[in-house]
This record gives sequence, structure tokens and C-alpha cells, in this order.
Amino acid sequence: QVQLVESGGGLVQPGGSPRLSCAPIGFNWDRYAVGWFRQAPGKAREGITCITTTRGDGIPHYSDSVKGRFTLSSDSAKNFVSLQMTNLHFEDSATYHCATLRRCAGPPDELDMDHWGQGTLVTVSS
Repeated sequence: QVQLVESGGGLVQPGGSPRLSCAPIGFNWDRYAVGWFRQAPGKAREGITCITTTRGDGIPHYSDSVKGRFTLSSDSAKNFVSLQMTNLHFEDSATYHCATLRRCAGPPDELDMDHWGQGTLVTVSS
């Protein structure tokens, strides 16, 4: 059974710098790109970043809302990706989901998703 497992969420103060991780269980994602989406209560799902893993250029793409603050990296040898978040704002509070994608040529589009994790909640609060 294919699963994606996210970790690293929690309560963070404004300006904080948590790191999220995502690892696949039951498969190797070298055929895919990997991305992160987030969804806050009452808001639409937003694709924020993606990267190709072992195929493709390995250059991450970001949405304007996180560009310059979030950094996505992949470790093909260890088969996981991490999302380093910095300078968090209140509006970054959301459930963050890792997903495999058929392509990554810009901020991820949910139409390109293949597999979707349960998500990890990030709450920015003082």
C-alpha cells in the first residue's frame, strides 16, 4: 500500500522556522516529482512548492506566497524530502500535505497529484 507520511508540524510562534519532512512508504518516488500543498480552514488548497527527485533538474519551484521563506530539498539516498520554513506568518497556519506529482514545472497543481499524505498541522500563534 502506497503511503506518504509527513512529520514536523506543531505550534510555532510568528517568525519561527519549523521543518517538515515527508517520506514514502511502500514505494520509491524516483518516478515522481514531490510537492507540498497546504489548506487552511475555509480556504482553498494551495500548492506551494515542488521538486523533481532523481529525474529532472531537481530545481524547486515555489508559489509567490512562500518564495524566499520556504526551502524544499530532497534526499534521494534517504528517500525523503524536507521543507524548511522560515519567518512564519499567521496566515501560514494550515494543514500541510505532501504529495507525489506527475510533473513539477512551477508551483504544484493538484491536478498533477498521484498520492497524497494525511497532512501535518502547522499553527502559527503567539
